[in-house]
Amino acid sequence: MGSSFKPEELAGFARHYGFHYDSVDPVQLVRDIRVDIERGLQGQTSSLPMIPAAISPVNQIAAGKTVIALDAGGTNLRAARVRFDENGKGTTVPGTAEGTRKVPMPGTQGRVSAEQFFDEIAEVTAPFLAEDSDIQGIGFCFSYPMEITKEADGILLAFSKEMDAPEVIGKSIGRGLREALARRKIKAPEKIILLNDTVATLLCGLAEIKPDGGKREGPDKYGIDGGQGPVSGPVIGFILGTGFNTAYPEKSIPKTGFHSESSPQIVVCETGTFAPRYLGYLDREYDATTKNPGAYTLEKTTSGAYLGPLNFHILKQAIRDGVLRFKKSGEFLSWPNLQTKDLSAFLRAPLAMEGPLGALFDRDERDALTSFVYLCSIITQRGALFSAAILAATVEHMDAGYDPFAPVRIAVEGTTYTRYHGMREALESYLQTMLVTDKPRSCVIAPVEQASLLGAAVAALTE
Repeated sequence: MGSSFKPEELAGFARHYGFHYDSVDPVQLVRDIRVDIERGLQGQTSSLPMIPAAISPVNQIAAGKTVIALDAGGTNLRAARVRFDENGKGTTVPGTAEGTRKVPMPGTQGRVSAEQFFDEIAEVTAPFLAEDSDIQGIGFCFSYPMEITKEADGILLAFSKEMDAPEVIGKSIGRGLREALARRKIKAPEKIILLNDTVATLLCGLAEIKPDGGKREGPDKYGIDGGQGPVSGPVIGFILGTGFNTAYPEKSIPKTGFHSESSPQIVVCETGTFAPRYLGYLDREYDATTKNPGAYTLEKTTSGAYLGPLNFHILKQAIRDGVLRFKKSGEFLSWPNLQTKDLSAFLRAPLAMEGPLGALFDRDERDALTSFVYLCSIITQRGALFSAAILAATVEHMDAGYDPFAPVRIAVEGTTYTRYHGMREALESYLQTMLVTDKPRSCVIAPVEQASLLGAAVAALTE
């Protein structure tokens, strides 16, 4: 009996509908991204807005500094006191979060006014200020669209639909917290710094990844600096989780008139909005079913919010075209959706045939199971290729990574990178290939923990 698993047929299906990774020219893709980076920095029409964060990377934090870190996510608000110890040299020293408090995000459990919103944040923040009079600042990772002011405050532009606090839109978040603390007769620190999760990940990378790319666990052992201070490469913040984004230190932002070789400013690229030329019919068809057609084009090919639904759309077409066949395919076609977490769990151990996806296949349908996983792997490979190209283009734009003792450090946050089957390995392989195409560049990519809180803490000590 012949096998019904036909990789050539499945690859041909992927090429026909335009989602096979081998239809992508990696060199041209990196060039396209670099062009949009430059246009965005110039203020010209670009799919990349290149938003200045009004924060410079911290090269060194004085020992013993203590700050408050706040992290406002989609569900919870977290607050912690973070103390920086004396174990690090050269960049930052690692921080330790003490007594982290977590409460529901204001506005997730019913409508709140602007005053109520900020009062609830102040309620979580106030005890830390009451317990410690030597707080150096507050770093506030606020994961919603903001316009960052030159004082590093953030003016809220919009909330996601789960939030019910419409009066807060248009308000300055830092000022609102300061006023709420004043209502409690508590004086806020001089600095309240607003940032998003991508910037927080970058700053966390500065604290957690040593200049030579190793994990920071104690004092740096080597001091070769040529008499000009410790050598270190730049840090890129990279989000590959539910969403997709990058941030990096930029020396020249023509659209704002910013230029500084010695003190670059962090720029948030909003790379999920990049529009790659290498998209096919099924990508465009799926995009039309989303809540924001035509927007966040690259994010829809690689992030956790979309990988499950995109795979579902493509797999259904494969069934209709007859290249994917299994007994319960009709049941699969009748599903209303496929969540990324369910697909990810299945792909990590498909032969276990567990969960809702595993239940679709009989034990004698190994070929069908193989075909299913094979198609998913093609989609994963392309997402990894797109992601690697974004990082490679950023490294090339910065003209960094030539010094093997001072690699570009890419700090990553997100479960799509760390948990989605095949994504991390493929991304790192593509990135390595791209970075040695012209001249060898040194790069280290590493996940960081507690990125939002620790990054916010570092931000509180920026100038």
